[in-house]
Amino acid sequence: MRHAARLALALTAALAAGCAKKETGPVTADTAAPHPGAAVYTKACAECHEGGVARAPHKMFLQMMPTDGIVKALEQGVMQTQAAGLTPGERRAVAEYLTGHSLDEVIARTPPPSCEGPRREFDLGRAPAKAGWGVTRENQRFIPADVAGLTAADLPKLELKWAFAFPGANRARSQPTVAMGAVFVGSQDGTVYALDKETGCVRWTFRASAEVRTPVIIEGWDAASPPDRPLAYFADFIARVYAVDARTGELVWVTKVDDHANATVTGAPVLLKDRLYVPISSLEVTSAADPKYACCTFRGAVASLDARSGATVWKTHTIDEPAREAGKTRIGTPILAPSGAPVWNSPSIDEQRGVLYVGTGENYSSPANDRSDALMAFELATGKLLWHRQKTEGDAWNVACMMKDNPNCPEEDGPDVDFGAGTIIARGAGGRDLLLAGQKSGDVYALDLAKRGEPVWHNKVGRGGIQGGIHFGMALDGQRLYVPISDMTSPEAEVHLHDVPSKAGIYALDVATGKTLWSQPADNVCNGRQYCEAGISAAITAMPGAVLAGHMDGRLRAYEAETGKVLWEYDTTQDVTATDGSRAHGGSFGGGAGPIVQDGMLFAASGYGIYFHMPGNVLLAFAPGKR
Repeated sequence: MRHAARLALALTAALAAGCAKKETGPVTADTAAPHPGAAVYTKACAECHEGGVARAPHKMFLQMMPTDGIVKALEQGVMQTQAAGLTPGERRAVAEYLTGHSLDEVIARTPPPSCEGPRREFDLGRAPAKAGWGVTRENQRFIPADVAGLTAADLPKLELKWAFAFPGANRARSQPTVAMGAVFVGSQDGTVYALDKETGCVRWTFRASAEVRTPVIIEGWDAASPPDRPLAYFADFIARVYAVDARTGELVWVTKVDDHANATVTGAPVLLKDRLYVPISSLEVTSAADPKYACCTFRGAVASLDARSGATVWKTHTIDEPAREAGKTRIGTPILAPSGAPVWNSPSIDEQRGVLYVGTGENYSSPANDRSDALMAFELATGKLLWHRQKTEGDAWNVACMMKDNPNCPEEDGPDVDFGAGTIIARGAGGRDLLLAGQKSGDVYALDLAKRGEPVWHNKVGRGGIQGGIHFGMALDGQRLYVPISDMTSPEAEVHLHDVPSKAGIYALDVATGKTLWSQPADNVCNGRQYCEAGISAAITAMPGAVLAGHMDGRLRAYEAETGKVLWEYDTTQDVTATDGSRAHGGSFGGGAGPIVQDGMLFAASGYGIYFHMPGNVLLAFAPGKR
């Protein structure tokens, strides 16, 4: 269950206190004062948004929406009818209560500078050089030399060229995409930006309904014959997928890919020809914190959409049958099962075989079944499940397990070690095509794709845990598989006791055999800073001669490919002057966004102010200086 545990701790404290959580950590009932919007929420909203209406977004999703976005929904949008009985002051109060930000604060923000003159223009002769989040559709996260425009020898010369501050944000978890001389990136308040690559000025913005944590996927084309209207695709936190004109930001279509009240999209969609493949996950696992909540009904899924219209071509759940009552808790609340097996990660696509691969998370309720913590293969054309391989049996878990004597905790009680990182396809490794997968348990697996996922090798690299092991993404350079390990040590974030010490750091494995080639444990430079950890949660990225990694302590590092030696590092937590003239800083790296190297520049989003990580709100652009 990707990080929902930490979210639940914060939200549970916030609900108990009657106010929204602060940006730097959870509110406690001892210190929080009642918010005037709390009574409005209880009177007018709670009945629907805390399970009373099946398709109404749960309160946790409302808390992640922007203040002005909630006000707009109440006054002009989908909630206008339901909010008709509220005064303007009450609508504002409930929005501020949910988000923890005043509307005045949002309105008073200085917008980032807009581009002028030639900086506004998109160059259609510079088509996208990579396929999406995984760089290739096989999720190898390797940027070739002709795309990178940098060599390993250039990395020590990198200097900050510009910094873009996301307004009002405490996290930056959308991986930047470079195309047409622009950088495309999503943000916490749902704004998607197209920025000039050289200066960071704004070419256009688009406002989604909720946080956009996925990257922006730009359709590819032949530079000699560019399309009339190139499209850009992304998803928001309430399971809406969007297509916009990549040159203007004008909306082309929007599709809600799952009707479950707790559904979300966290992994990047993958575009192949005229199909967009979307992974679907959820945060229903946190709803189970309420002992009266009948847990659970969500089933993970993958959907195939028509890339031009947004129409659903097929949708396949990771669990075949809908949940049914499987018993009752000791206080009489129904137990609904099977449930869970969400898909947090971006799919890898095997064009040669016509197959799509994903990893799943844990079951939410008892009894656990064979679809949780599993690697799954779906037919691209139809969505038919071809095979699956479960790697951890009996993993049923939800947030109730983190609360003393909560009857909604499944009898299995974890261990909550899902597959959060995207699977990787490796061609010709030891004469085989392999599927490589990293798990929160710290385990790395290789499966034979020609033999329906039969095991080839296994290496337990990290200690693992609820916030341990491999989180968001490994990288492959053809010879070596690079494995980032989180293994957090904070008792707030890692609630289970461990006999094995943390193995946080980065490791290189031989692709054919799985043997460890080198290891570079993460040195601890936190010096007591709150929510500072040494390990690596965010996805990493390889290039010729080096691998790039953002640490949870805010360091952005380049490691030598052959040895693991540190070639360059930059402390993103330091204050910088952003393009709008404000002082801003990064924080922990997390949330799925890895560094990107293209056209002689390095781009990295820094800041992860939730789940006991350090806040920050910057997109940083680096280029070699003169030395």
